[in-house]
Amino acid sequence: MKWGARRYLTLLATVAAIGGGAGVVHAQLGGGLPNLPSPGGVLSSLGLPKAPSLLEPVDGLARATAARLETLRRQTFAQLVHDHPDAIALDPQGFPARAGEVVVDAPSDMLIAEATKAGYGVIERDDVLGVGFVRLRVPQGLSLKKALDQLRRLGGEVSADQLHLASGGIETGAPYMTAEAARSDTMVGVIDGGVEGAAMVRGFASGAPRPNDHGTAVASLIAGGNGIRGALPGARIASADVYGTDPAGGNATAIAKALGWLVGVRVPVVTISLVGPSNPLLARVVAAAQARGTIIVAAVGNNGPASPPAYPASYPGVIAVSGVDRRNRPLIEAGRASHLDYVAPAADMLAAGVGGRRFAVRGTSFAAPLVAGRIAAVYPTPVPDQIRAALAKIDAEARRAGLKGAEKNIGRGMVCGDCRTVVQ
Repeated sequence: MKWGARRYLTLLATVAAIGGGAGVVHAQLGGGLPNLPSPGGVLSSLGLPKAPSLLEPVDGLARATAARLETLRRQTFAQLVHDHPDAIALDPQGFPARAGEVVVDAPSDMLIAEATKAGYGVIERDDVLGVGFVRLRVPQGLSLKKALDQLRRLGGEVSADQLHLASGGIETGAPYMTAEAARSDTMVGVIDGGVEGAAMVRGFASGAPRPNDHGTAVASLIAGGNGIRGALPGARIASADVYGTDPAGGNATAIAKALGWLVGVRVPVVTISLVGPSNPLLARVVAAAQARGTIIVAAVGNNGPASPPAYPASYPGVIAVSGVDRRNRPLIEAGRASHLDYVAPAADMLAAGVGGRRFAVRGTSFAAPLVAGRIAAVYPTPVPDQIRAALAKIDAEARRAGLKGAEKNIGRGMVCGDCRTVVQ
């Protein structure tokens, strides 16, 4: 097991113990990373007490956990680069990105010609939902920072192709199979790892499509089956696998292409349980998808309140979702976005992975699909002028009674509060 992933998982196990939930033992930090066994809840390794006491108030424990989450987030990024130096590099803001590549939005022929003269190679030139871009290979020996600076001087809106990491953990479980729920006509999109048994599947990374536990678990919370209660039982899943076997999977370009495909096949609601930094190409594609009537739901992540705002949850119009535990308390490890719309169950519950195995899950990854399923129930086709009415129905369904925590941590209330399949 990689050191950074081990430390991150230890922290998640700690958080679960603090919250009274099941231990988390699988974090799906990236497309090429292995399934990770449990590190155990070694609270002492984090320097935190096993439970709040009169000598240390709960808010003090929360601050300590938030600070540790931020430290481990940065350590995990550094470890990803260490483990995959040919595939992953840190961008100037310290986020992991595809090594040796940059993306230019709406490039002119003149800019591409000038970049080629400067030693850049064109990897691909494409258009997603009317948003044009080009991926360029950086000249050997040139850092991402220097490449970005150089192309900006040429007049390009350029960015690194930043990676987005999954925002939840699952615990290995035993097989548990039941009859599938009856199929419905409603299609819900899942941008994640591959989903086993999806009605439609397409890959956007090397080695994709390839079912994995994280993507399949997210989908199970929408459609149900295998003994899991879904937010929209029997829904059909359109799976866009942006990881495959690529160590630099989950990049902004792959997510943009996945959105383009899902819009093209008229999927009304798309859920994304991945987090990363703001990216200009992805921001434009998100806006283009929304203009065509697609509602995008995204998790705020599990990097703690001290982390930077999570994207795509923070893009305008995206439905940002956080999570609560079985006592209706906001997850102590929940990240943040520029806005928060809803919370949903995100701990002390089960989901189903590859092969029908059931897992205990924890993380905002597993709140987002519950909200997506409920939205799809009232918004079965992508019609832009019906979005407001559909979301008004979800607002009416969302409840605030019984929720604990500051208003900024619960949004407009809890959706699908009775959708939790309780861990026995």
